[in-house]
Amino acid sequence: QEQLVESGGGLAQAGGSLRLSCAASGHTFGMYGMAWFRRAPGKEREFVASIARGGTDTRYTNSVKGRFTISRDNTHQTLNLEMNSLKPEDTAVYYCAADETGRNWPFAVQYGIWGQGTQVSVSS
Repeated sequence: QEQLVESGGGLAQAGGSLRLSCAASGHTFGMYGMAWFRRAPGKEREFVASIARGGTDTRYTNSVKGRFTISRDNTHQTLNLEMNSLKPEDTAVYYCAADETGRNWPFAVQYGIWGQGTQVSVSS
């Protein structure tokens, strides 16, 4: 089973950029659909972006469309989230997740493997 470890979080100013990465330790990364979710303080976990196993089918929540880009490198077993034009409301713990069906579901219940999360803080 895959194990996921996120990195790249930190502090950014509004309008700035951060790049998150999620490294998978197993040997079946290319079979999984992958996603990013986030949980802001005092709020429910929410879907951010997802990508199917082939890397061409992506999905974004409306609030990040045009600002965030999800991508994957199946050779190096890595999932990425490029975040531009950051806003204070993007502040959250970001989690990567894997779904064995290989699809790009926007629903957390579909994902059976989760990383530990990485903190993103955006100052105004």
